[in-house]
Amino acid sequence: MDSAKDLNGAEKSIIALDIWLQSQAGAYVRAFEQACLDELTADIFGFNALQIGVPQLDALAANRMPNKWQAATRTSTDNELAFAAGGKQIAVALDFAELPFASQSIDLVVLPHVLEFAAEPHQVLREVERVLIPEGQVIICGFNPASLWGVRQGVGRFTSNDYLPASGEFISMPRLKDWLKLLNLGVTRSHFGCYAPPCRTAHWLSRFSMMESAGRRWWPYLGAVYVVHAIKRVKGMHIIGPAWNKKTSKRPQAVPAANRE
Repeated sequence: MDSAKDLNGAEKSIIALDIWLQSQAGAYVRAFEQACLDELTADIFGFNALQIGVPQLDALAANRMPNKWQAATRTSTDNELAFAAGGKQIAVALDFAELPFASQSIDLVVLPHVLEFAAEPHQVLREVERVLIPEGQVIICGFNPASLWGVRQGVGRFTSNDYLPASGEFISMPRLKDWLKLLNLGVTRSHFGCYAPPCRTAHWLSRFSMMESAGRRWWPYLGAVYVVHAIKRVKGMHIIGPAWNKKTSKRPQAVPAANRE
């Protein structure tokens, strides 16, 4: 019963995020994240890639793996599969905490705003680590609580006027890195973006567009959104080069001998 309630709560959280992403501020966030994900995933190679959640983003658009899946937790109200960015159909409907994939079978997993709206974020990360192959890669997008948006959200909780979806439990970058480290997921790169104040209209967001370059230069860790890239490290595993066959020469070889007096 409790697990059903948790799943129902997670479903409502995802729905709230879906609605927010359709707003002007949501479009601003999606534009930054799409550009960042395109850059990060373009040079990640393998066979199987998976995006979980946020179908408004096509996180694997620039990736060239032959097998790419987009997963969601729910279907539409008329029992038809929801459609992702670009009109592509959701391939898998699943529970984030119990991924229906074999262990060590996925080369890349992208989690856009999944952990902060999941009922059990630690379990979601454990499942991601399980399905990733050794040296597999994971990319996580999240809202940064140490930002102007994070401060605005904190104030909104007291005034009942939230800026971001109220059901989200936003995770700081140091905290997320600690979680990843415990699972042997080593962070290689991190990006911050969306430095404009928490405005609700496209007009005011564009008025503060000059803050993007200033923020990246003067306060880079205070962006409203972060994107973290990590690799699954396996202890004791070493990359071995090709084994070259050494052919023995049939010609006689000279043997050194000591000089005789």
